[in-house]
Amino acid sequence: MKRLIFGCLFTLLTLSAVSAFCQKSGSEEFKRAFLERINRSRATGCTCGTTYMPPVAPLTWNNTLQKAAEGHAWDMSNNNYFSHTSKDGRTMEDRIVFAGYKFNGFKSFAVGENIAFGQMNIDEVMAGWLKSPGHCKNLMNAMFKEIGVAEDHSYWVQDFGYREAFTSQEQQLIKSGRMHVVQVPATSK
Repeated sequence: MKRLIFGCLFTLLTLSAVSAFCQKSGSEEFKRAFLERINRSRATGCTCGTTYMPPVAPLTWNNTLQKAAEGHAWDMSNNNYFSHTSKDGRTMEDRIVFAGYKFNGFKSFAVGENIAFGQMNIDEVMAGWLKSPGHCKNLMNAMFKEIGVAEDHSYWVQDFGYREAFTSQEQQLIKSGRMHVVQVPATSK
């Protein structure tokens, strides 16, 4: 009887631990857990490689960035590749804008992306990104204000964004023709 009770208790604890780490991508629990983990790092600051990154403001969840991340995670998973460039040649910015995260009508616009493969849960993938200087710098970038994250069969994608709206005064100047907006093409790395 003791063995049966121990076995049931062990199974229950094991299932509880597994469910704590295997939230469904896109669920409210997944979003909350990811934001909590990311914003904890952003609140305390960290060292990315040899560069100390001071504390920065928390990120907020953006469903459009999540949609872009889901699309890329699904595409990598279903087409068996691992890259920031889709097999059809689309870049991170192409995918994010196509998902609906537009830059038209905004004064400033920036996007970024982290990808990973093989990690089993949020803690594992975040630990890996924080150990990688480039990924860590994306996570700690003060310019980024929004994020969307997805996972598909151990393919992880984090899409970051920032858009700054024109002030009401700038909007009036644009409408009156006294201020003109010129779109500058993005520079390639």
